[in-house]
Amino acid sequence: MPPSKFDDAKRLRYIRILERFSQSIINYLFKTEAPTKEQYLRKVANNVAYLQRTEKAALYKEEYNALEGLVARMIALAESEESIEEIKSELLYAANQIEKSMNRRRYKKEKHSQEKFADWE
Repeated sequence: MPPSKFDDAKRLRYIRILERFSQSIINYLFKTEAPTKEQYLRKVANNVAYLQRTEKAALYKEEYNALEGLVARMIALAESEESIEEIKSELLYAANQIEKSMNRRRYKKEKHSQEKFADWE
């Protein structure tokens, strides 16, 4: 049975919340020159409030499952004893890996692209 439009809308809303959550934290860690653990905790708590308002939905793509795992890791790191530098390096690396996997699927380099124009000469 195909998913209903309601299920699709719920899934899309959940994905958007996950993306908003992760982007908010990653942008904070990346752009702030001297991030603090207290500010990180405040940002995570603020974003968790948005996440709790949205009903969890099934995610079928690998990238979205990885994104959901990243958000769970962000919440777990907020409760851990790790320093902000360790948190920053771990989260930026994980976010970069997810972004690379998404881009790998979107942009495929065409091998031997010059060969398709060889008959023009």
